[in-house]
Amino acid sequence: MKILIDTHIFLWAIAQPHKLSKNHKEELERLSNIIYVSSVTITELMIKSSLGKLKIDFDPISVAKESGFEPLDFSCEDALKLKDMPFHHKDPFDRMLISQATNQKLYLMSNHCKFRLYDCKLI
Repeated sequence: MKILIDTHIFLWAIAQPHKLSKNHKEELERLSNIIYVSSVTITELMIKSSLGKLKIDFDPISVAKESGFEPLDFSCEDALKLKDMPFHHKDPFDRMLISQATNQKLYLMSNHCKFRLYDCKLI
């Protein structure tokens, strides 16, 4: 299975794995799965760090790769899907991850309940 992880799932996986649900932990550890970290997640982390909302004192790209996660760039085609997405959720980073997962036919791993309102495959 190909899985795109939400930003909080990435942070929990690398620093607070006890916060992950049993199912999420199992899917992240399953060797047959490919786990992606989006450039959107890296962007969100860097913006929140620059605003002082989050302390990022590590290289998230290196940490993602060391954790066995694959980097995934947000494409122009991914962005096109945003035009027709309903506004169930207004967070631009979350909307981009939903758009990317939908466009690239990936499962999306998140704890956000509003994600269920979108037509995406959730874990």
